Formats: sequence, structure tokens, C-alpha cells
Amino acid sequence: MKSKTKIKKQIGKKTSEELISTILIASKNKKWIKVAEILSGPRRKKVNISLGELNKDAKSGEKVLIPGKVLSQGKIDKKIKVIAIGFSEKAKDKLLKAGCEVFSMIEEIKKNPEMKGVKIFKKNENHRR
Repeated sequence: MKSKTKIKKQIGKKTSEELISTILIASKNKKWIKVAEILSGPRRKKVNISLGELNKDAKSGEKVLIPGKVLSQGKIDKKIKVIAIGFSEKAKDKLLKAGCEVFSMIEEIKKNPEMKGVKIFKKNENHRR
């Protein structure tokens, strides 16, 4: 587990204002600290996931958090709530057309500080780059 000092030190290397704000807000909340750790780390640690992979791994009605970007490759046929740092334009369109809800991480942290019902997609062997 990273210390808050380490997270703040790593923020200095980030250039995206939205990413910096998200990391700062997440690091102040005990339940969201794991997300701050992932986001403050190197770019290769973030999870960029395609809609096809999301459709395969997520269950209908689930609230999933992607500590990275959602990409448009593939189809989505489940109604899920997706929380991410970013969405490609096409991915966001496909999600909304499929009846999914999309949220920025900052919105979700403010709305759900206890992180209830949120499943974090972590980088593993199943998520290819």
C-alpha cells in the first residue's frame, strides 16, 4: 500500500488537471485510496478496457469502476453503470445507446464516498492491451 506522501509525490508528474483532482479527492477518502494508488502510478498500471472485454466481464446491473479509459472496440449488450477516468467518444455513445449509465470518477466519489456496490476492474491477464 502506498502512503499518502508517495501518492502526492507521484501527482507532481501528472499533467491532466482532471486526473490530479481525481487522485487528490480519492486519496482523502479511506475507501477510495486504492483507486488513488492506481491512478497516481505509471500509465502502464492503468486499466484501459474495450467494450467487448467489459461486456464479457461485467454482470448486468453492476457498477464497475475502470481506473483508466473505456475504449470503443466491441459491443455492449448489458445495462451497467460505468465509472472511469475517460471514455472514447464512440465508447460513450455505444454505452449510452445500450442504456448504460456513465460517470466520471469525481462524480462517483462525491456521490458514493463509501464505495458501496462498486467493482474495480484491475489489470490482470484477462485484460489484454
